[in-house]
Amino acid sequence: MTKTILRALRGERQDVPPIWMMRQAGRYLPEYRATRAEAGDFLKLCYNPELAAEVTLQPIRRFGFDAAILFADILLVPQALGQDLWFVTGEGPRLTPLAEAGGLAALRGADDVHDTLAPIYETVRILSRELPPEVTLIGFAGAPWTVATYMVAGRGSKDQGAAHRMIAEDRAGFAALIGRIEQATIAYVSAQIEAGAEVVKLFDSWAGSLKGTDFDDFALAPTARIIAALKARHPHVPVIAFPREAKERYIGFARATGADCLALDNSVSADWAAANLQPDGCVQGNLAPGHMVTGGPALDAETRRIVQAFSGGPHVFNLGHGITPDADPANVARMIEVVRGG
Repeated sequence: MTKTILRALRGERQDVPPIWMMRQAGRYLPEYRATRAEAGDFLKLCYNPELAAEVTLQPIRRFGFDAAILFADILLVPQALGQDLWFVTGEGPRLTPLAEAGGLAALRGADDVHDTLAPIYETVRILSRELPPEVTLIGFAGAPWTVATYMVAGRGSKDQGAAHRMIAEDRAGFAALIGRIEQATIAYVSAQIEAGAEVVKLFDSWAGSLKGTDFDDFALAPTARIIAALKARHPHVPVIAFPREAKERYIGFARATGADCLALDNSVSADWAAANLQPDGCVQGNLAPGHMVTGGPALDAETRRIVQAFSGGPHVFNLGHGITPDADPANVARMIEVVRGG
């Protein structure tokens, strides 16, 4: 029988939606924390195929999710392109800002990223062998806009101000940067598929800060080009797009980009999304991650409400963003129980 995730992504309504969770391999799990300590640091964990596969498998063993998502990070692509990358404890990722790193001219070409990223492909190969046969393996990458915001600023920010300034001051230069990331992303994700990924997801975590033509040029169009290139190489591999906080721009995004599924954050209601987005195909989401911390009757009620709202069409149950380190694994188990009819 075809895996439940794949059935949903090809447009099939199911009585019980398949379920997985963004950042399901993460710090809320004691077994993850132990493996990360064994690796030494976050980047060493990403680049150690055996340990990266282990943390990817941990939530599958514990919870029985319908899909596993490759353990990696969206900023491995800029590192593979030649930017220095490191993580500051308690603060997150840092990159040498693009201007300080020599600008676009100093970046490697898309064909040169594979040496750096080869351990990630090996992780995928291990997972394709070791995952239970009913579990779908999801590969992923950051979408160009979100990756570019980190490359330009050298770190994350609340408003992506440095990238917006570059658009205002040098739109052609910013478009060239997007193009370079786009080509590297196609090469990277295609290699994940060749290694065994059955589905891929494009995370555009900061898409919501783009408006008007900027959204069209730097969120929608690059996603459409990446999906077109992937479909040309791997026509049977579904793609999930996640333009987080796109709000009304979610409407028509799947049609315009060719995405097989549209992942939704929790700033839009399930009822609104069922009416405006699900007619175009599969939707994924969108429980607020805070319920994984607080649990209780509100978790049960909201989980049931989302399942009911999307019950008329194809749906993959997920959170509206990644689970947070303070989440209680018992609440994850309860969420799964409720989704599956408990």
